[in-house]
Amino acid sequence: MKRRVLLLLCAVGIAAGAEILPDPLTGVKRASAKGSQSAVLAGGCFWCTEVVFEQLAGVTNVVSGYAGGTRETAKYNLVAAGETDHAESIQITFDPSRISYGELLKVFFATAHDPTQLNKQGPDHGAQYRSAIFYANDEQRQIAKTYIEQLGQAKAFRAQIVTQVRELKQFFPAEQSHQDFVKRNPGHPYVVVNAVPKVKKTRETFPALLKK
Repeated sequence: MKRRVLLLLCAVGIAAGAEILPDPLTGVKRASAKGSQSAVLAGGCFWCTEVVFEQLAGVTNVVSGYAGGTRETAKYNLVAAGETDHAESIQITFDPSRISYGELLKVFFATAHDPTQLNKQGPDHGAQYRSAIFYANDEQRQIAKTYIEQLGQAKAFRAQIVTQVRELKQFFPAEQSHQDFVKRNPGHPYVVVNAVPKVKKTRETFPALLKK
């Protein structure tokens, strides 16, 4: 089982070597009018990434789910066993007049996960825990690719960024038991060791982006 307590002593997947990242060269400007957009990101256990982005002002909803595979294989037992093409992912609904896509990516790379870990994140191993950005349109694709190149040129991390940038075919919400897992289970051993430090890191690094 993926959540075995014996794995809890493994390193928490927070970006290695990156304390403060530069703003993206593109995509950081906020929209002039209110609206609703979505972003789909994968960075290890969706319990942990979901709770990071739920803290941010302008984020109206975060759903844990699966991206990269088919509808038939979008089931937790199959994904967790590494038997699908899915990655554990989150779908973020946000108001671009309050937080930009570029700002979401900055949080994604800085505190939500470690983008230098290949097919793993902290205690979780397998391609289902890969780092990935699933873009919805060409603008998101370009912003993501440009930012990854920017971070690489700036040597923002001690190791190479391995984040995939892939077209979003479809996002499949996970089972209800996985939604808001951290909020509902704050004392769960996995949550305490792996999710709570990411929440704390985000609050310390991005106080201006937090909900009041």
